[in-house]
Amino acid sequence: MRLPSSSLSSCCTSPSSSHVALLFQRGQSIVSHETLWAPWRLNYIVNAVDKDAGNLPKDSCFLCRYRDDTRDAENYVVDRSEHSLIVLNRFPYNNGHLLIAPREHKASFEELGDAELLDLQVQLRRMVKLLSLVMGAEGFNVGLNLGRVAGAGLPGHLHWHIVPRWNGDVNFMPIIGDTKVIPQSLDALYQLLRADLATVS
Repeated sequence: MRLPSSSLSSCCTSPSSSHVALLFQRGQSIVSHETLWAPWRLNYIVNAVDKDAGNLPKDSCFLCRYRDDTRDAENYVVDRSEHSLIVLNRFPYNNGHLLIAPREHKASFEELGDAELLDLQVQLRRMVKLLSLVMGAEGFNVGLNLGRVAGAGLPGHLHWHIVPRWNGDVNFMPIIGDTKVIPQSLDALYQLLRADLATVS
């Protein structure tokens, strides 16, 4: 995931430096702070039983399972609307990483009706407001990957990612220790988001 230069970490540079980006030389490779590293997501990749799991039918899709399940807190389902499902990502790129998906198992924009597409965009707006309110996010990465070749982990059921950002949220720990500090449990964050959900529209 590429990030704008204004989002780069300043934790390893002096306050007077005009360049926030810091490159690390590791052998022949160069690692840049322009990249949001998420090595802890390897658990999601390694534990996938089938590398083509994203193409499985809807009865094997975790978003469809969450939609049909009533245990929203256990599944971290933050909210539901007529056409959308909003879920906390169990393998976040950053604290507060949300997934917004159509309720129906659809893989492409061409399959979405006008009402579905409008509702999804309304929910995106609501969740940006909610994360700003609850977490004080200073910016966001918002997007989706359409298809396996574009990087979709679940290409059979399209979904948007909303990743809250803060100045300095990329630091040296993911680079040298394959460790990301997520300062809040999913359970605690889920309760906070649910508590303020009714205040955003």
